[in-house]
Amino acid sequence: MTSKLWNSLLLNQRKKGTSRSSARFRVLALQSESSTVNRLKDLLNLDITPYTDKIIAEYIWIGGSGIDLRSKSRTISKPVKHPSELPKWNYDGSSTGQAPGEDSEVILYPQAIFKDPFRGGNNILVICDSYTPAGEPIPTNKRHGAAEIFSSQKVINEVPWYGIEQEYTLLQTNVKWPLGWPVGGYPGPQGPYYCGAGADKSFGRDISDAHYKACLYAGINISGTNGEVMPGQWEYQVGPSVGIEAGDHIWCSRYILERITEQAGVVLSLDPKPIEGDWNGAGCHTNYRYHTIFTYIFRV
Repeated sequence: MTSKLWNSLLLNQRKKGTSRSSARFRVLALQSESSTVNRLKDLLNLDITPYTDKIIAEYIWIGGSGIDLRSKSRTISKPVKHPSELPKWNYDGSSTGQAPGEDSEVILYPQAIFKDPFRGGNNILVICDSYTPAGEPIPTNKRHGAAEIFSSQKVINEVPWYGIEQEYTLLQTNVKWPLGWPVGGYPGPQGPYYCGAGADKSFGRDISDAHYKACLYAGINISGTNGEVMPGQWEYQVGPSVGIEAGDHIWCSRYILERITEQAGVVLSLDPKPIEGDWNGAGCHTNYRYHTIFTYIFRV
């Protein structure tokens, strides 16, 4: 890993007296190949709160594969505290595998709000689900059915608690081979990597730590993180969370992780078996005190 790769990683701690933004996370732009300083970072880190009440809302939804995350930005006239204060929006479902080309409009319904760790200030991330213009949930909208179940008084009385363990693998961009592995080769056998420390055992800790802090900033109920059995593989835990909140939090945490790996120039994989052979798989283990399973919460 070169130092230039990590120049894109966010979370540059706020220096006293340099900003009036409430955000503690900063985005640093990559330098160009010619090492010319990229001045985009000044605009990316620009604090707009003293000059306007308007905020940026990043509308997030699950794409046609059931695991890919999509998003688009919208200006909102003032800060909001609840999803009901946000307008519905639309997108081209034919471009996400969720609608035919001749009837492609899909409507986004805001369902949960989180603070935006990338833009800071009053800007927000908005978890949405998807409907036809007639108001019917599209087939990939698993949240709708889960919300109906969780809103039942019988289920509410159960106080359904979830603890979710999300494992993931970091891959090198050009070769799609795990981070820290020799290209076309293999590291030493598994054993020293799980919860390990050291340059020969831990690969991608900065990404894991950046994600941890960004989730806490966003208001996600993240409870821990650790290096996993296979080198280049990590895990974090969300919960305990009650009901539909568990699904909203895990999906938002995945979106934040996608954005952080995007900035780091590393590919995020949720593949349950990214490397064939005697290498650890990656799952999303869901701990629950009752027997019912809801597809929306642990799709992967």
